[in-house]
Amino acid sequence: MQHGVAIIPTAPERTRNRDSHYPYRFDSYFYYLTGFVEPAAVLVLIAGAKPRSVLFCRAKDKDREIWDGFRYGPEAARAVFGFDECYKIADMDARMPALLADQPQVCCHLGSDGAWDARVLGWLNEVRAQVRTGVAAPATISDVHTLLDEMRLIKDAHELATMQGAAQISTAAHQRAMRATAPGRTEYEIEAELLHEFRRGGAQSPAYTSIVAGGANACILHYVQNDARLNAGDLLLIDAGCELDGYASDITRTFPVNGKFSAAQREVYELVLAAQAAAIAQVMPGAGWNAPHDAAVQVLARGLVDLGLCRGSVDQVIESGDYRKFYMHRTGHWLGLDVHDAGDYKRGGDWRKLEPGMVLTVEPGCYIQAGDDIPDRYANIGVRIEDDVAVTASGHEVLTQAAPKTVADIEALMRG
Repeated sequence: MQHGVAIIPTAPERTRNRDSHYPYRFDSYFYYLTGFVEPAAVLVLIAGAKPRSVLFCRAKDKDREIWDGFRYGPEAARAVFGFDECYKIADMDARMPALLADQPQVCCHLGSDGAWDARVLGWLNEVRAQVRTGVAAPATISDVHTLLDEMRLIKDAHELATMQGAAQISTAAHQRAMRATAPGRTEYEIEAELLHEFRRGGAQSPAYTSIVAGGANACILHYVQNDARLNAGDLLLIDAGCELDGYASDITRTFPVNGKFSAAQREVYELVLAAQAAAIAQVMPGAGWNAPHDAAVQVLARGLVDLGLCRGSVDQVIESGDYRKFYMHRTGHWLGLDVHDAGDYKRGGDWRKLEPGMVLTVEPGCYIQAGDDIPDRYANIGVRIEDDVAVTASGHEVLTQAAPKTVADIEALMRG
């Protein structure tokens, strides 16, 4: 944007029930540009000959701080965060028409909050009402997220260091969960071990609702009830990661409840592990986004044929999509301030090329629900293995490599 105004609000506080609120979490786009974590705030960026950054935030209020805690107020926010101007959020409606006047375009996000949309359009109408005085209103409204998505897709050194910190905390949480797992315990007890380690390590919250899925529950991709008892002879799939200073981690590990893989469990697990290794090997600058997925599908299709779960040649299984009965999702997603982070996967109809600074997950899986055509030894085995991978100038770095994932390492940790 060469000239114009961008308006980026943070997330509103949300009521959970009656007068209780959900834990507050800022808007990712707003935080990316400001580092400001308080609610009731709006960033205005003015591009042109005299660029300015303007923050509207809550007024300093000692009485409210007794109830709700510290707030910066405009003066301190300007000094600490380096904005050019800061004003009270209560003054925003009065000031915004002047900030929009004589600007060629306004970049904002419309469509997700009707009340916010109406407010922005109200400011534009106030500017339009001044046309007879010689004031011009913005002629173009565009989506600010289009610009910010591309910026967020490439992480700088500070962002990568924060993501590495989140990965380390989540790795420790998965190790703790493996040590705590035993027949007779419940999924929610293991979830509690994860949450304990997240907070103990300094993370502010989980990055998403943890999946702790024992036995057949592992074949439900987004299982979050986490209330079943764990049984000897079953696998436990845990998909969980923490959020550290706004940035997400995302790890999945699958391991035996009793600490020892059965022969059939090991066959399926080793297949998924091989598929993940093939996918990670494709993460490098210049590779297409879909290259890891294609590599994983090749390995999985071959393995499913060898296990007798799919019939025909590997090419036939892939072309027909028969493998999707056991592997029905993609092999990864962008990772950053959101666990499914901002950024397009295609450009001009083609898979985009990977570049240094991008971070993605690599997470193949195999989910074998019981059925008449499924051998009993494989029934209800669900396996997913997921790591966070940063694209580097020379290839890639697995941020979550320390989380045990070979059969030998998992069994050794659980014995210990």
